[in-house]
Amino acid sequence: MERLKNQSVRGKHQRPIVTDVAFERNKCKKPLVVFCHGYKGYKDWGAFDLMTSSFVARGCFLVKFNFSHNGGTLAQPIDFPDLKAFGQNNFTKELDDLGSVLDWVLDQDLFREEIDSKRIVLIGHSRGGGIASIKAAEDARITHLVTWASVADFGARFPKGKPLDLWRKEGIAYIENARTGQKMPHEFQFYEDFVKNKERLNIQNAVQKLTIPHLIVHGTADSTVEVEEAKSLHGWSQNSRLVRISGGDHVFGAQQPWRSSKLPADFQKALEQTFAFLQLN
Repeated sequence: MERLKNQSVRGKHQRPIVTDVAFERNKCKKPLVVFCHGYKGYKDWGAFDLMTSSFVARGCFLVKFNFSHNGGTLAQPIDFPDLKAFGQNNFTKELDDLGSVLDWVLDQDLFREEIDSKRIVLIGHSRGGGIASIKAAEDARITHLVTWASVADFGARFPKGKPLDLWRKEGIAYIENARTGQKMPHEFQFYEDFVKNKERLNIQNAVQKLTIPHLIVHGTADSTVEVEEAKSLHGWSQNSRLVRISGGDHVFGAQQPWRSSKLPADFQKALEQTFAFLQLN
């Protein structure tokens, strides 16, 4: 397996998009699988890095990356050393980043003989599922969509009433990261950008436009994103399949850091469902 870790991809927003690729170099065209992490996440969170070999073993060309403003850096891509960047993140930047990663990997001469450009899969976890869904509706290159524990509505997650007024007045709001203890900032531009691009960032509208195959995987014990959101996605997406992982939580049994050499059982189930959906032997 050939792995290129922490490649710096240039995007539209003056910060590197830290990217990994993994594949078997054999001049055999492979499905391109691009993985999008979620909120307060990164490409190597929990078991995400460990899953790499599973995709490569199934004949995929895997790409995973950190959104440019997720709070990581090229020097420290794990955790959140750059909270200023985190506070400047928004959904449209993440959509731009995903587009930049797709353009980059498909434009590399080094990879041209290894990628089947007619079979491009987006996988998104949690908030990344919403981003992947919108991009899949916008980008005709995408042939398959997989969403794991995905959100179905970005707008519902913003505060309303007095909390929103206070955020507007202060210009910034903070949420504590329970694991790191950091006070993670959100500048008010995050909400302003959503309002400005509300139609584009409507996941329901995007998913209703999809005609490509769409796999929706969700744990029945997910307390972060309720399984009802998966049901909504399934109802909107005309060519979708919903798989419930019985007793599965939001991260399918993973945690950060993940110290085992084996994937969590529920995570493995999500992978197996993904492989079956993509018809990977």
